Amino acid sequence: MKVLVTGASGFVGAALVRSLLEDGRHLVRAVYRYERPPMWESVDWVRVAGLTADADWEAGVLDIDLVIHAAARVHMMPDTAADPVAEFRRVNVAGTLALAEQAAAAGVRRFVFVSSIKVNGEETAPGRAFHAAQQPKPVDPYGISKFEAERGLRALAERTGMELVIIRPPMVHGPGVKGNFAAMMDWLRRGVPLPLGAVTCNRRSLVGLDNLVDFILTCVEHPAAANETFLVSDGEDLSLADLLRRLGRAMGHPARLIPVPPSLLMAAARWLGKDDVARRLFGSLQVDLSHTSKTLGWTPPFDLDEGLRRTARGKQG
Repeated sequence: MKVLVTGASGFVGAALVRSLLEDGRHLVRAVYRYERPPMWESVDWVRVAGLTADADWEAGVLDIDLVIHAAARVHMMPDTAADPVAEFRRVNVAGTLALAEQAAAAGVRRFVFVSSIKVNGEETAPGRAFHAAQQPKPVDPYGISKFEAERGLRALAERTGMELVIIRPPMVHGPGVKGNFAAMMDWLRRGVPLPLGAVTCNRRSLVGLDNLVDFILTCVEHPAAANETFLVSDGEDLSLADLLRRLGRAMGHPARLIPVPPSLLMAAARWLGKDDVARRLFGSLQVDLSHTSKTLGWTPPFDLDEGLRRTARGKQG
C-alpha cells in the first residue's frame, strides 16, 4: 500500500512514518514545507508550500492509496494571529479540504483525518465521558476549525465515494511532548512544590503517542473503520494529582504536592486572569472507548504507566 503522511516531521507524524517503515508493508510518501528533513532515506519526500486552499498536491497524491492527514495549525497559547479563527480556518479547514479534494480526484481510497477531542467540547462532568456519536460542541478556534473540517470531509466523502476515517485524540503524551505536559515534567524535574495535591476529583483521558500511532495504523487497513468517527485514549482516566504522582514516579522525580483546596486555586486563577488555564488543570475531560473497541476490536497496547515511562525516557516503539 502507498501511504501519504502529512505533518511527517511533527510530533505525531514522525512517529507514524517511523512505524510505517518498521512495519515494512507500506511505501511511504511524506510532505515537507521548507527543507527536507534529514531522516528516512527510504521515504519518498515531496514538497508542498503550505496547507492552504490553493496548495498543489498533485505530486503528493499521485498513485497514493491512502492519506493520513496529521498536519494542522495547532492550538497555541497565546495566539498572536490578528484573527485566530480566520487563520485556523485558512489552514485546518480550507487547506484540509483542498488536499482531500485532490486526493479523491487522484483515486485515493481512504482518507484518515487526525482531528481533536476539542470537537466534542472542552470538558465533561466527572463520570460522563464524551462519545463519538454525540453532538459536537467545539468552543475555541482550534476546535471549531477541526469540526468544520470534519463536516466538509464528510460531505466530500459522500459525494466522491472516498472512505473517511476521523480520529479525535485527547492530550497526547510521548517522547518530545510540548505544551502543558512538558511544563508539568519540568516542574517535577526541578522538584517544585505544587499546590495541587487536593485536585483529586477531576478525571482526564490521555493517549500515549505509541497507542495513538497503533490506533491510526489500525484505521489504515481495518474495513470497519471506513466512514466512522473514533475517540481514542490510554483506557484509564486520572485526576491531576494522580497524574503528577505517576508521572513523577516514571521520571524518578517524586511529585511534591501540597493539598490546597481547588476552590482557593480557582479564586487565585481568576484574580490572575488565568481562568482558562485553571479549567484545563482542574476540569474533567473523559472519552468513551466503547465504540472504538466494539467496532475495531482495538485496545491500547501499552498501559498508561508504560506510556508515561516511555515519555520520561524519550523512547518510542
